[in-house]
Amino acid sequence: MLAKRIIPCLDVSQGRVVKGIHFVDLRDAGDPVELGRRYYREGADELVFLDITATVENRRTMLEWVQAVADSIFIPFTVGGGISNLEQIQDLLRAGADKVSINSAAVKNPQLIKEAAAAFGSQCIVLAVDVKKVGPRWKVFIGGGRFETERDALEWMEEGESLGAGELLLTSMNRDGTREGYDLELLRRVSEKVRIPLIASGGAGSPQHLLEGLTRGGADAVLAASIFHYGHYTIGQVKHYLADHGVTVRL
Repeated sequence: MLAKRIIPCLDVSQGRVVKGIHFVDLRDAGDPVELGRRYYREGADELVFLDITATVENRRTMLEWVQAVADSIFIPFTVGGGISNLEQIQDLLRAGADKVSINSAAVKNPQLIKEAAAAFGSQCIVLAVDVKKVGPRWKVFIGGGRFETERDALEWMEEGESLGAGELLLTSMNRDGTREGYDLELLRRVSEKVRIPLIASGGAGSPQHLLEGLTRGGADAVLAASIFHYGHYTIGQVKHYLADHGVTVRL
């Protein structure tokens, strides 16, 4: 059985790691390079770096930050934020990213997924999807969660898989920063529809929540931020908890 992955997330704005609730009310959580090193030492399986204001500010992800983090860790490293073309993906991979996460640009131009997968391989193309429950539907939001689209989230993730995405990073905006647990119903619905790996994001507040995301939600990996950034739990504590409850993890 493949080991389940524990992935800390660095949401970066103006050179600092930040964390908010429902994508707003951001507060400082530290230096991205220092946190990256810390999580690598603690045993993180992968690291995700998201330049959360790049799209809205209409600029590219800061390559110097990416290179500094990549030079400090030796685990798979995913980078996202403001990526809209193949040249940017190539630059990020050259700077040390192992995977790139595309979100808003893919919604606007789904062929970007197909072109990126053809150019660089599906294994390094992560489709990130920010989802909010609006009435009875889960809708896709773009621009760092600022703009609602008419896209149905479940249909979009199926389409993304068919276009060549190698992995899905699914964030529940309703749960983001609340520490109330992942949206298990949403995770189950997606995991039943797609075959590519699914990363759960949004709402982790305890090791139990990560366990539920992996077992009841059907995720292949769980992403968390505030529980690690602010010292509530270490990655080692989470992994031992999961192992004690029958989940295969790399200790």
